[in-house]
Amino acid sequence: QITTVSGNEFLLQSDIDFLILDWFHAIKNAIDRLPKEQRITSRNLEFKLRRSSSIELLNNLDTESKEPKPEHRKSLIFRLNYSASETNDRNRVKSRLKKFISRRPSLKTLQEKGLIKDQIFGSHLHLVCEHEKSTVPQFVRLCIKAVERRGLDVDGIYRVSGNLATIQKLRFVVNQEEKLNLDDSQWEDIHVVTGALKMFFRELPEPLFPYCFFEQFVEAIKIQDNTTRIKSIRSLVQKLPRPNYDTMKILFEHLQKIAAKESVNLMSTQSLGIVFGPTLLRPEKETGNMAVHMLYQNQIVELMLSEYSKIFGSEED
Repeated sequence: QITTVSGNEFLLQSDIDFLILDWFHAIKNAIDRLPKEQRITSRNLEFKLRRSSSIELLNNLDTESKEPKPEHRKSLIFRLNYSASETNDRNRVKSRLKKFISRRPSLKTLQEKGLIKDQIFGSHLHLVCEHEKSTVPQFVRLCIKAVERRGLDVDGIYRVSGNLATIQKLRFVVNQEEKLNLDDSQWEDIHVVTGALKMFFRELPEPLFPYCFFEQFVEAIKIQDNTTRIKSIRSLVQKLPRPNYDTMKILFEHLQKIAAKESVNLMSTQSLGIVFGPTLLRPEKETGNMAVHMLYQNQIVELMLSEYSKIFGSEED
């Protein structure tokens, strides 16, 4: 609380000591700029820091004209002088912060102790699979099962967005490795489930179609002869890392079931290509050909859905 010569009172509060010192410094500079007859010497400035729910900065400039206030709890009183003590206090705070930061345990240590769990969203696909000892993330399987159980006939499935706040809540639950039950009433909106699944693929540091394959898939989709184009796409798919291949296979099999219900859900292979193209494959560095790339991305997904059995089936098929 600051009481001015004119009787005005101001209350400044903060829990951060060095912030209070900044305020003190600013007030001092303002006082120094006043005409000499209006200045108050530093000897008359006494600041008290009282510990309560917050820290109060008190300046008793006119203590004689006021009755002393009763104190019902212990207070920590500091006298702040215009001296090098300000700098010393700042250095002391900086030193303590540096020590605190340097003593923090590493992320690896926290993970080993189980204090921080490995994230599902935002992690590389192969790391998620290694952690779960599988080749397809469990979350992907759960989402697909939920959609096939209660979402195949839903109008605009995968195109319609779910509530973002609920999707983020689901994301948090998955990342905390809590037991996930997508039949729980809080996930009853199937668009929340599909939104979370799309978010999972969007947040992969490297997309489901690895960066090093992007240009090869684009060149393959440009091939004019349909048979040659399908064989080229199939050959590239077979070269993918096992987690990418297996996850891609189960996802496209699922999306093929969505497209099969097009008359009900209004989601054709073309619609699904538009939704999933930019999500599943993208160049490592965006160039001026963004619109062209998007067209190819959509076409690749659409072709792989239309020719699923030829691309993912056995040679005999």
